[in-house]
Amino acid sequence: MKKLWSPDQAFVDESNMKTFMDWINNKHKLELNDYKSLWNWSIQEQNDFWRDIVEYFQIDFSGSINTVCDQQKGMIGTQWFNGIQVNYAEHVFKNKQKGIAIEFLNESGIKKSISWTELESETARIAGYYKSKGLGVGSKIVAFLPNIPEAIIAFLACNSIGAIWSSCSPDFGIKSVLDRFSQIEPDLLLVANGYEYNGKTYDKTAANEQLIESLSSLTTVISIDYSVNASSFEHSKSINWNKISKNHKELAFTRVPFNDPIWVLYSSGTTGLPKAITHSVGGIIIEHVKAISLHQNVKEEEVFFWFSTTGWMMWNYANAALLVGGTVAIFDGSPAYPSLNCLWDFAHDAKVNHFGAGASFYSTCMKQELELKQPLQHLVSLGSTGSPLTPETFSWIYENIKQDLWLISLSGGTDICSGFVGGNPFDPVFEGEIQCRMLGVNLHAYSESGEAVVDELGEMVIENVMPSMPIYFWNDKNNQRYHSSYFEMYPNKWRHGDWIKINKSGSVIIFGRSDSTLNRGGVRIGTSEIYIATETLPEIKDSIVICIDHENGTQNMLLFVVLNSTERKLDRVLKAKINQQLMNQYSPRHVPNSIHTISEVPYTISGKKMEAAVKKILSGKSIVGNVATDSMKNPHSLSFFEQFYKDL
Repeated sequence: MKKLWSPDQAFVDESNMKTFMDWINNKHKLELNDYKSLWNWSIQEQNDFWRDIVEYFQIDFSGSINTVCDQQKGMIGTQWFNGIQVNYAEHVFKNKQKGIAIEFLNESGIKKSISWTELESETARIAGYYKSKGLGVGSKIVAFLPNIPEAIIAFLACNSIGAIWSSCSPDFGIKSVLDRFSQIEPDLLLVANGYEYNGKTYDKTAANEQLIESLSSLTTVISIDYSVNASSFEHSKSINWNKISKNHKELAFTRVPFNDPIWVLYSSGTTGLPKAITHSVGGIIIEHVKAISLHQNVKEEEVFFWFSTTGWMMWNYANAALLVGGTVAIFDGSPAYPSLNCLWDFAHDAKVNHFGAGASFYSTCMKQELELKQPLQHLVSLGSTGSPLTPETFSWIYENIKQDLWLISLSGGTDICSGFVGGNPFDPVFEGEIQCRMLGVNLHAYSESGEAVVDELGEMVIENVMPSMPIYFWNDKNNQRYHSSYFEMYPNKWRHGDWIKINKSGSVIIFGRSDSTLNRGGVRIGTSEIYIATETLPEIKDSIVICIDHENGTQNMLLFVVLNSTERKLDRVLKAKINQQLMNQYSPRHVPNSIHTISEVPYTISGKKMEAAVKKILSGKSIVGNVATDSMKNPHSLSFFEQFYKDL
């Protein structure tokens, strides 16, 4: 693979990870001198590593540490740091700076800069209101909000009193929101009157009223008049955000046991009821300070941006920049309105140091031949996640965004609200490769016989427990869904469901979801290989590939492509070009049985291709009852596949 970037010695020496490694060496009388040795130590001495994270980042706590990791019941039910109590918001404000905490912009051009002083006073005001309503430890506060400063404030206030947080983006359909929130029976709901996306206003009055009427557990509602183009929302149970008393002056923090819940996140829920994934307060604190400080290299007062919504775990992850004294930059709206330059212009104006988005955003920028309007002189790192970043897109970023740039491709998930694999500031960046397995993550590629392999494709398996693995799924009797999600294939080892290769150097390549793996003649093929080859062609805008298994043991691989131009036709010449590309880059087994044109690839709201849902439809299962269309970005795209199956 082509080397695209190498850190100079000054970059390495000034990195947070180098400072941490030097501290570890001094404390334990070690001689760790590169990332590989540091990673090896972090998994071999797991208890020392995580205890050192608590000490190094000066996590305040009450009580005393009895054990670092009590795993008597296996991975599910692991108890971390028994005997101590912590608070996430307390650690945020312990590291507050004198300047700006939140930089905000929306697609309508509304800007806000929230100082640390204002963030603290606003958090105190909202926390005081929560407490006045009798909320506290164990209460459940949910938000149906756009990506706005009020959402961050509401979360910090929630956490400060020991309550449990959960949020959904207002682009979710109402059924999808109820499928999530009804599982946890919330006490308080925050809503916005509406939002703007792609130049259109979406009034949420009817949806808000339906939510309130359907969630019988609610005692209080806070409404925010965010959209200037939508009517103000009022309800008999609601109070307007701006009318909440400002008499609550001082922000106090309620420490809770390390393993108490901090929030409930949700799986995509596109093929069933979403899993209500519950993380611990302490586990998230120590995982996020590790990830944001060491693997993203965010320093005090640096600006961290990740394009997200409140319904994607990257919102929670990005907010963790506050834990290390960084500034969080947030954008609400379409990343392509009025043009694809809007996020890049925001990065310039907000002096963003660390920029992040889904891989599909960068792919779109490349396909549309984006040209930056302004140089990004403050940009140090660029992050990508959500799906594999193609080698071509890696190179495009260096050629068109910035040459001196640390590109961090990371992969993890809602399951741990962080990354399993990601970046490190010591090693080079190679085209198409993720730099490393993250510290404390004992991750391997397993062969079909269940053995760890190197330089071979295999199942992504994590052999050790991590602090931010779920403490449980809400309402999951005897942890049945939890166990079936990760532990059925390899007892007491986490099978994540990704198809990966770990190189001898320690870098990682992800080839897509293993449950979407294509099987041709007994050879497993990652879907990302198909996408990398196909979407490199200038005629192809997007694609999705499905392998249908037949009772006689044969497989039928179907490739569906979105053409870059409505004037272009999928003729014999283009089909032959696609097939030749797949053969040249990979093998004859990568060539599909047939290729078809579609207008759109089905995506989840968080931007992931819905291979499993399409496979269900092409296997004869109805959309109704099998696909939660409210969790989709473009549910109408499924109708093609339904008709396609009928015409087979």
